[in-house]
Amino acid sequence: MAAGRARRLLGSLWIALLLGQPDPAGAAARSGSQSLLTGSLVRTFTPFYFLVEPMDILSVRGASVIMNCSAYCETSPKIEWKKDGTFLNLVSDDRRQLLPDGSLLINSVVHSKHNKPDEGYYQCVATVESLGTIVSRTAKLTVAGLPRFTSQPESSSVYKGNSAILNCEVNVDLAPFVRWEQDRQPVFLDDRVFKLPSGALIISNATDTDGGIYRCIIESGGTPKYSDEAELKILPDPEVPQNLMFVRQPSSLTKVTGQSAVFPCVAVGFPTPYIRWTRNEEELITEGYERFLLLAGGSLELSDITEEDVGTYTCIADNGNETIEAQAELTVQVPPEFLKRPANIYAHESMDIVFECEVTGKPTPTVKWVKNGDMVIPSDYFKIVKEHNLQVLGLVKSDEGFYQCIAENDVGNAQAGAQLIILDLAPATTGPSPSAPRDVVATLVSTRFIRLTWRTPVSDPQGDNLTYSIFYTKEGINRERVENTSRPGETQVTIQNLMPETVYVFRVVAQNKHGPGESSAPLKVATQPEVQLPGPAPNIRAHASSPTSVTVTWETPLSGNGEIQNYKLYYMEKGQETEQDVDVGGLSYTINGLKKYTEYSFRVVAYNKHGPGVSTHDVVVRTLSDVPSAPPQNLTLEVRNSKSIMLHWQPPPAGTHSGQITGYKIRYRKVSRKSDVTESIGGTQLFQLIEGLERGTEYSFRVAALTVNGTGPATDWVSAETFESDLDETRVPEVPSSLHVRPLVTSIVVSWTPPENQNIVVRGYAIGYGIGSPHAQTIKVDYKQRYYTIENLDPSSHYVITLKAFNNVGEGIPLYESAVTRPHSDTSEVDLFVINAPYTPVPDPSPMMPPVGVQASILSHDTIRITWADNSLPKNQKITDARYYTVRWKTNIPANTKYKTANATTLSYLVTGLKPNTLYEFSVMVTKGRRSSTWSMTAHGTTFELVPTSPPKDVTVVSKEGKPRTIIVNWQPPSEANGKITGYIIYYSTDVNAEIHDWVIEPVVGNRLTHQIQELTLDTPYYFKIQARNSKGMGPMSEAVQFRTPKAESSDKMPNDQASGSAGKGSRPVDIGPDYKPPLGGSNSPHGSPTSPLDSNMLLVIIVSVGVITIVIVVIVAVFCTRRTTSHQKKKRAACKSVNGSHKYKGNSKDVKPPDLWIHHERLELKPIDKSPDPNPIMTDTPIPRNSQDITPVDNSMDSNIHQRRNSYRGHESEDSMSTLAGRRGMRPKMMMPFDSQPPQQSVRNTPSTDTMPASSSQTCADHQDPESTAGSYLANAQEEDSAQNLPTAHVRPSHPLKSFAVPAVPPAGSTYDPALPSTPLLTQQAPNHPVHSVKTASIGTLGRTRPPMPVVVPSAPDVQETARMLEDSESNYEPDELTKEMAHLEGLMKDLNAITTA
Repeated sequence: MAAGRARRLLGSLWIALLLGQPDPAGAAARSGSQSLLTGSLVRTFTPFYFLVEPMDILSVRGASVIMNCSAYCETSPKIEWKKDGTFLNLVSDDRRQLLPDGSLLINSVVHSKHNKPDEGYYQCVATVESLGTIVSRTAKLTVAGLPRFTSQPESSSVYKGNSAILNCEVNVDLAPFVRWEQDRQPVFLDDRVFKLPSGALIISNATDTDGGIYRCIIESGGTPKYSDEAELKILPDPEVPQNLMFVRQPSSLTKVTGQSAVFPCVAVGFPTPYIRWTRNEEELITEGYERFLLLAGGSLELSDITEEDVGTYTCIADNGNETIEAQAELTVQVPPEFLKRPANIYAHESMDIVFECEVTGKPTPTVKWVKNGDMVIPSDYFKIVKEHNLQVLGLVKSDEGFYQCIAENDVGNAQAGAQLIILDLAPATTGPSPSAPRDVVATLVSTRFIRLTWRTPVSDPQGDNLTYSIFYTKEGINRERVENTSRPGETQVTIQNLMPETVYVFRVVAQNKHGPGESSAPLKVATQPEVQLPGPAPNIRAHASSPTSVTVTWETPLSGNGEIQNYKLYYMEKGQETEQDVDVGGLSYTINGLKKYTEYSFRVVAYNKHGPGVSTHDVVVRTLSDVPSAPPQNLTLEVRNSKSIMLHWQPPPAGTHSGQITGYKIRYRKVSRKSDVTESIGGTQLFQLIEGLERGTEYSFRVAALTVNGTGPATDWVSAETFESDLDETRVPEVPSSLHVRPLVTSIVVSWTPPENQNIVVRGYAIGYGIGSPHAQTIKVDYKQRYYTIENLDPSSHYVITLKAFNNVGEGIPLYESAVTRPHSDTSEVDLFVINAPYTPVPDPSPMMPPVGVQASILSHDTIRITWADNSLPKNQKITDARYYTVRWKTNIPANTKYKTANATTLSYLVTGLKPNTLYEFSVMVTKGRRSSTWSMTAHGTTFELVPTSPPKDVTVVSKEGKPRTIIVNWQPPSEANGKITGYIIYYSTDVNAEIHDWVIEPVVGNRLTHQIQELTLDTPYYFKIQARNSKGMGPMSEAVQFRTPKAESSDKMPNDQASGSAGKGSRPVDIGPDYKPPLGGSNSPHGSPTSPLDSNMLLVIIVSVGVITIVIVVIVAVFCTRRTTSHQKKKRAACKSVNGSHKYKGNSKDVKPPDLWIHHERLELKPIDKSPDPNPIMTDTPIPRNSQDITPVDNSMDSNIHQRRNSYRGHESEDSMSTLAGRRGMRPKMMMPFDSQPPQQSVRNTPSTDTMPASSSQTCADHQDPESTAGSYLANAQEEDSAQNLPTAHVRPSHPLKSFAVPAVPPAGSTYDPALPSTPLLTQQAPNHPVHSVKTASIGTLGRTRPPMPVVVPSAPDVQETARMLEDSESNYEPDELTKEMAHLEGLMKDLNAITTA
């Protein structure tokens, strides 16, 4: 049925394409009038919609209500009504009736405290038979409750000209039914007297006529209800001002767009206040603006509210003496509105469609879908996508009808609908349609997608013009979905968006120009189970428990998917890139050792047996503050005058504030009286002027930073002396009174006296110097200093020196001097260095102190900042001379001793261009002139990690031994890992050009460099890529590596089988010869289905045939040997026969009998092993073994003779043809005689002793091979062309070497076994010249696979000289023509035997 439906669907699609219609599979044809031809039937969308929909109604008890509804359709629709979701039975209802247009009439609304049958939500339902059903919006019928006052008017008085308010609060439903009376007469409302929406009455600009008795009345049908009476008195104007006050303030409102709102605002006082309004602190202009109206008394009315009216409204009352304010918020809600309505859709069965619906509103509306009046419940085939759209998957005919999108929020609801038409059948065109696609298989199976491949149909082997449709469904579900191939001739498709661990049924249909063809057989495939990882831990919280610790708590994940083994808590300082983590066993943890008053982010990941789950969101918390941990920096003093000193400083270093700096504490004292300390606390400014000091007195100052927690450490004491008198600083200092210079070899000593005018402030002196010009270098010194030594000068050079005094106004007039430094040969300077050694040369300057406190601050993956301190500088660490620093660094690898260096003139340096995640060591030295320090102590820093910048290397793919469906991927880590590798991802696919998200993913932990992938498809090329990741992310992918899986599965009883070929290379084609004919009865199934097992009759025929052939061969060889052997050879042969007999007759040569087919049949084993699917039709089961593969031991001394004889009797066969035997052995039939628990690749030592294996004595001697083994080898050689494709696979038991149906064969010359090469193929080994026991191995396997040789224990052979002599005799007596005659005779016997067995 499904297949027929598929053919009809594809046929209609094909017709649509021929007629040039839009493809319904893309988005489906749309619009109300569009039609699609299906055969001779034209179908159009039918207009069916509501003309009028019911609206919300407020009614009173006993009144009549009409809920309006009218629907349009070409066929008159049937109208029904629902109340609160249940259909109303209007036939027997005498109060409620259906009007002709479809409206609902409710007579005499019933409403009481315990009986409210009419209040509720009503919905109109319109139905047209054979078309569908639509539903209207829902409308609420509200019935006003029983009259009841929540507050009543109270007697009050008001000054003339002021405003009065009389309360009458009722239910919101009853407010429209409230009216007022004054002295039992109705009150007429106007601009001066008006009623609030709540029912209260406001009287503005009160006059004497407003005095009287007031009451409010509720008239909601039935008997009116009166409130208490209250008297309003009008008072004359007061003679003194009265305080302003609000008697009614505005309250916040929530309104719906289009409604009106009133903000009441009533203020009283004397003089009479004036009221004005602002919105969002902007003046609200009410004059000339229709929507904003200022009512009498100052209340504000807004009409036709829009979303732009949202904001804060402020009522401001002002009477000239004072001003008061009151605020209220206006919130606007918006009913649902459609931005995009659903559109009509044409579609076919099995297609997927989407109805689009986009809505807006405030609050955000919820959306539900209705099909033909019934709610659509989301399922696997009806899904809500992109918030509001409805997706229907795998259409069936019953999905046809009307679909409506219903949007609803707190203030309303709306509906919009569309029609879905399922296209009818299309007639098929005449012509041959394709047959079913062949060999549909799933080549890739993941958790949520499956890739299918298939072969072209038999009817169209090329298949270039065929397109394919893939139908699929969940097992047991009759709703089928369809996926089409993207281009003609494509024979694979990837089905996405499947469910994990679910069985799906797939079938493929081909179509040509005549239409769809037959469907393939259903294929069941189960997606892989998804690893069940824990969800996020809920309610994660973090709070600072101290300045250096934070406690984090969380709860157990709601979806743990198994037992939670542990949690990992990650935390990171804000602004940093490195995240730290700690393993936690419980649901809380306190992290210690954090920085004070620093923000940290925390998150938690739960772990189960499958690995890490979903991380929580980050929570950010700041550690508590503390007192600063370091003093302020760079404290300097500036004497302003005789009574004040200005202090300047910098904040403590970053990271030591331990909180928000709230101020600085300054302590100062006279140097002469250290016990008398004065404190001054200032703000956060970085300077402070200390005044009121004594003249000519030295003061010491220190500064400490403050936080809310207290005072931090203070700076060292710094001293300055106030002036004796208040000096003038309105002008620059005068010229210094004198300047003296004393030149030395590399320095000049400068001394001076201050300016003569001592009444002008001097802050310091500026010394300029240079060769020929004084402007090359400038040095500033303190005002107290009177001399200075200029160092690092060149010898024998002319320097010009200038000296200027300066203050805050500027620098004064300079004083010039010049000097020539002394030459190197001048030693008059030596007395500065050496005493009592006049002839000692000038020593090198003493070394400087190395920098201290070298620190390495990691900034990024390639940048580290180096900072240090210099103890030879002043405490403020200011550099005022020409010193410079050299920074050196290298990677911390012992073998790498090459340093890089850079110079700096500040106390820090930024080292860039480093390698990521690499440990570096840094050291610094200082140089000043010819003096240099030693290198400082080293500082170490490791750069941050970076994503790997190179892919994993040396990616190889090999097949696993004995498991052709399993491969092993090996690789090496990236050369540029840039961090610790935390994992690898293996991507593999059968399409190297597929998008990467379509590849199957296999994650591997970071400490593994090999991985197994199982359950691959045989004889299929796969492509593999590997990607490495570290904590920073994923690196690049490796190049794709191709590997083709073997063509057939090998048996589980062949543990030594191994995959052949390298990655990306298929198996080498087998040379089967020109005369090869496929054997009859073999299986040609492309799936490699095994043939039927042999029945008992066939087994009997095999045994009889083998026995007869064996007897014939023995007789022929015996005749030859009798004619050609000497008596000496007969003795040798007899001796050997006694050795080769059964162990039952060992030592009794008289008991040796000719071979009998049935004598030892109880020791013959025929154990067919499990057959695996074999896609190669050449590899078929052959019941009769016709060639030798037995292992026959041959002494090493026979090499040359046997090789000579083999070539002699092979006749026309060449060495090249012989070398193809290895390829032919790759195609053996699957009937095998297995080894008994032979360990794979196990090497067995050769030993001449027969004690350990008694049965080994039954192996054939070199002599005894004349009549049997050599004859067997002749037969094998002669029949090789015919039987090579059908060679049986003989497994030899070490304990019973002769249990085989195959006739032993003479080994090739190079068949000696070298123990050093246990797995070298026989045909490639070279025969060593030293005597070693010969071991022949069998190469057993399937096409494309080779088998390592199996060593067999071999007993000692007779003497080398005698054996060689026997072989020479044998060679000289046999001729090729004699052998040919015997072979012809043997072939005749074989034909007779075949005739007998056939009959």
